[in-house]
Amino acid sequence: MDSRFDRLRLDGTLATPLYRQLANELEAAIRGGEWRAGEALPSERNLAEALGVSRITARKALDQLKTTGLIRRDRGSGTFIRPSMDQSLTRLTSFSEMLTRRGFQPRSEWIARERCQPGSEENLRLGLSSNAQVSRLKRLRLADDVVMAVEESCLPVTVLPNPMDVDVSLYRWLEDAGTPIVRARQQVTAVNADAELAALAQVAPGQALLKVTRLGFLADDTPAELSVTYCRTDYYDFTVELVR
Repeated sequence: MDSRFDRLRLDGTLATPLYRQLANELEAAIRGGEWRAGEALPSERNLAEALGVSRITARKALDQLKTTGLIRRDRGSGTFIRPSMDQSLTRLTSFSEMLTRRGFQPRSEWIARERCQPGSEENLRLGLSSNAQVSRLKRLRLADDVVMAVEESCLPVTVLPNPMDVDVSLYRWLEDAGTPIVRARQQVTAVNADAELAALAQVAPGQALLKVTRLGFLADDTPAELSVTYCRTDYYDFTVELVR
């Protein structure tokens, strides 16, 4: 039996139903890093046999975890730990920083890194001259090899002269270069993925994605980064704290 199940404690004498105890124990283990994003959980039958509970108990516990968004259940494939990003809309952090804090391994799969002419919207938002060039970064953002988002960033070449210099974290590179992004304006909208975007994000065509547009500023208030990120709604949650 998987040694991780030895640390799950169920008590039939308690008033709390066994399926809730099991769901709570599994949730604590997942959040504690016992199972990593994308990893498969045992089937209902194997889970029930390993812990000495009924299959109904195992099924109800897994259903509860699915409802809370910790797992996904794919018919014919199994039950898998769902990568989850709970991003605050009031705190400026990079994708890599958020993943590292959650215990995931951030990785980028590059689609393009190039110097080119900006588009009209990029020119306007970044306040560029008519003959300016930009560094364009387009990539898949992954957590433990699971695609979380598709991102395209545009920066003036005065800020990022060589786009090939960026490896994993753009914000870390900018900090090391002495030109950190210190504040940003961010807009979140919902879009439906076209065929090309769906293929990149590994979702079905037409599936809803969250489009996050961020305009980042340097300390002297110069606009220096325009990023558009298409986030998978099955992995991303955005939160904002309201105070009255």
